[in-house]
Amino acid sequence: MHNNKRLPLTCALLASLAGAGAQAEIKLHDDNRTTFSTDGYINAFYVHNDVDRPGDQFDRRQSRVKMGFLPNWIGFNFSRQVGDLKLGARSSFWVTINDSETNGTETGIDVRQFYGTIDGGWGQVLIGKDFGLFARSNILRDELLSGFGQASDTLGLMDGSGVSFGNIGTGYPYPFPSAQITYRSPQQHALKVAVGVLDPYDSNEVGGTGKAYQSAPRFETEVSYQTSLGATELYAWVNGAYQTSENTDGSVEDVTSRGLGYGVQAKLGDTSLTASGFNAEGMHPLFSNNLGQANLKEIDSKGYLLQIGQQIDKFRLALSYGRSEDDGNLLGGEADYENKAVLLSYAVNDNLKLLGNFSRFEIDDKQAGEIESTDTLAVGAALSW
Repeated sequence: MHNNKRLPLTCALLASLAGAGAQAEIKLHDDNRTTFSTDGYINAFYVHNDVDRPGDQFDRRQSRVKMGFLPNWIGFNFSRQVGDLKLGARSSFWVTINDSETNGTETGIDVRQFYGTIDGGWGQVLIGKDFGLFARSNILRDELLSGFGQASDTLGLMDGSGVSFGNIGTGYPYPFPSAQITYRSPQQHALKVAVGVLDPYDSNEVGGTGKAYQSAPRFETEVSYQTSLGATELYAWVNGAYQTSENTDGSVEDVTSRGLGYGVQAKLGDTSLTASGFNAEGMHPLFSNNLGQANLKEIDSKGYLLQIGQQIDKFRLALSYGRSEDDGNLLGGEADYENKAVLLSYAVNDNLKLLGNFSRFEIDDKQAGEIESTDTLAVGAALSW
């Protein structure tokens, strides 16, 4: 993704899910050497959830107005040509539109990107805060990115003030933004390689009288390949992460966290087919930053996502099936998480989309049976620039 035209899991993806550049950035300054631009995204959905869980105290129907899978944001991009180098920078500020029930002015501002880039004929180096590489293309290529997706009551999403989960937890974990130094190979090549050194997550092991520590940083990488086979455009990727956490207390077991993501997307005319998956050990099955949990040495998880998308004039129809499994430490029992969804969008123009999304999310405990079945209908609109 090009330096000052990279959007997070953003409007670049809303346009084509290709991650190649900004969808409709507005240039505020542009001369022979220096550019400064802005981009943004605003969305809202009317959401109706129908929850079925064991126990009458949980069964309910809930209507809300919320953001979708993507939050709202405004981003600023800078670039300057200095000799043979192109220097760039990006900052983006992500905003919730729902306040808490106890504080009417608690709208959160989340800085998920704040980085600089150095580009040359040899590739690009990124320094700062950006999304991780593990599971990155898995989520970037998700057809539900502009929609709503799963909103589990068990996971606290129905009543929360943040985003829905799309297919997080039903096909891939979320590649949390992190401080990093990442190299990317030149963009003009069909084969692209990204290798990053990331700030490790100091949360995989606690206990005893000691201190958790990481003697090496977190390593992440992604290799992707894009080509054309006749009339078919093909994009394939493999990504991964590795980190080891230790403890000064010798009685506390060390934890090795590792993950592997993969996938392929084929586009033939107005039709696209996407298949992706992941395997992880010692890592939270929903969030790559592990959420401060101490029992991750016991967590193994895997998942996959299958999708088909069809463009019909200004309409786009997408069908999605995602599934993840963990070995019993997320909810206290070995469980499967499943999301079936359909997304219909209509592009009024280049900056406005109307969206309708229906999802059925299910959790099945392999010992206790079904834990949750939630139907979600979300209808809304998205503005981008």
